[in-house]
Amino acid sequence: MFDGLLYAVLYGFILAFAVGPVFFIIIETSITKGFRSALTFDLGAIFADIVFIVFAYYSTSRILDKIKDDPNLIIFGGLILCVFGVISYIKTSKSFRQIVREHYSVDTKKNLLGLFIKGFLLNFINFGVLAGWIGVIVMANALTTTSEGVIAFLATVLISMLITDVAKILLAKKLKSKMTPRFIFKTKKWVSILIIVFGAAMIFQGVFPTLKF
Repeated sequence: MFDGLLYAVLYGFILAFAVGPVFFIIIETSITKGFRSALTFDLGAIFADIVFIVFAYYSTSRILDKIKDDPNLIIFGGLILCVFGVISYIKTSKSFRQIVREHYSVDTKKNLLGLFIKGFLLNFINFGVLAGWIGVIVMANALTTTSEGVIAFLATVLISMLITDVAKILLAKKLKSKMTPRFIFKTKKWVSILIIVFGAAMIFQGVFPTLKF
């Protein structure tokens, strides 16, 4: 049941830095509105992740049940993550101006319900996130042996994301001087590269199953 949870912790950490504009807005909200507002926004984004997970899980479960014992499943999951990382890298390379606009667009009004909805919608309209979660579900099915293990894997990814986001919120004011548009731009590109490396590692493990990481 607990197979592959180290992968889940690592991927949750990486994913916390790779969800489009959500990464920067969490930091900015913490700086301008405080911890509670930033956490509320983040919970909205994570709720959108949960909706995506439920949709992806039930839409792919029958297919994955049929091919669960196929050794190529982990290669397929790695390919999905590699494609997701490449697309994310290309989109980030073209988004510097958007990052600059987000950096200088500051709203200091506090509205917890509005922030929750904003976090949810910003994540929900990003269908690249859905593709990423499909990859995670494929990965979970490849690395675990039971349906309970898949659920534990997905829950671990979400918990890892939330813990990482809370750490970002708490450190936000200390990092305020470093949160420049160029720093965020470079961070997003490196995170995309890490996702590609993560997917490549899965492919390698699928091709050479006797080797363990």
